[in-house]
Amino acid sequence: QVQLVESGGGLVQAGGSLRLSCAASGLTFSSYSMGWFRQAPGKEREFVATITWNGGRTYYADSVKGRLTISRDNAKNTVYLQMNSLKPEDTAIYYCAVRLRGDYYYSFSYNYWGQGTQVTVSS
Repeated sequence: QVQLVESGGGLVQAGGSLRLSCAASGLTFSSYSMGWFRQAPGKEREFVATITWNGGRTYYADSVKGRLTISRDNAKNTVYLQMNSLKPEDTAIYYCAVRLRGDYYYSFSYNYWGQGTQVTVSS
């Protein structure tokens, strides 16, 4: 079975930092693009960042550019999201996902999802 397990979430003050990790198993990790999405209660799941299979390209939501950085280590089957200068509006459950094809911006382009990790940013 394909498994994606997120970790690294927690409670931080505005301006603080966190690093999220997503460990993948059950698939050829290096063959696929990976993405991060987030969802707050009562809101739609929104795109955060994505990285291509070999790490050559990254794309970010405008709201996180310059603050969040996606990276991957194919040898460890892990994708990361380094989050700096966090804001209260970053509060959400963060999910990692695997994409086979389609526009990276849309959640329906992703085939497998983790269960998420909670990030809470206090003001």
